[in-house]
Amino acid sequence: MQLSGEVVAALIDHAVLGQAQGSADLEAGCSVALELETASVCCKPAWLSRCAELLEGSVVLPSTVIGFPHGSHSTSVKLAEARQALSDGGAELDMVVNVGRVRDGAWGEVTEEIRSILEATRTAGAALKVIFETCFLDRDQILRLCGICSELEVDFVKTSTGFGTAGATVEHVGLMRSECPERVGVKASGGIRDLDTLLAMVEAGATRIGASGSAALVSAAHERFCTSTVD
Repeated sequence: MQLSGEVVAALIDHAVLGQAQGSADLEAGCSVALELETASVCCKPAWLSRCAELLEGSVVLPSTVIGFPHGSHSTSVKLAEARQALSDGGAELDMVVNVGRVRDGAWGEVTEEIRSILEATRTAGAALKVIFETCFLDRDQILRLCGICSELEVDFVKTSTGFGTAGATVEHVGLMRSECPERVGVKASGGIRDLDTLLAMVEAGATRIGASGSAALVSAAHERFCTSTVD
């Protein structure tokens, strides 16, 4: 991949997910995303319809989170969240798995929950990202989730919410990339605050990046890659 500021911007889901962030933050976040042409704006569900309005007609997709951040909602509640989000204009949904059930090894329940959300999402023509929250999982649990998501053919597997005890790591991104087919993207999210970290995630196999400091990341990319070209 030939990197540039524009390419880096197109990798980023610009996050407006802070607990205290409100409508002014959403407006500002969408303005930044539109200027940079990020992949999407990922906002809290209550703001999604406004997000879709602000982004209408642009290349930036409106996206939101489901079962966020703990993943412990019942499947019926997650499904209702997903349907509401799709009705509100969501083009991509980032759903947190039930981390406790993953740790319990309740794989049938985990699989059926992902399947139900995926079916609703696909019926609406949207994409589903499945958040593992890798900081709470061991290698075998991550591998099993990768297998489930690959078999179901979700659109992305995603490392983290950014609200756990740790965010994305190069090791986890590399593991997820190696265990999922090419058709399944890998989203690295949580703690990606500088360009070197972003590039390390891309090198490990990330095809999407979740970040809130998008302007700084893209600015750093423009500076680095323009300088490299001149040299």
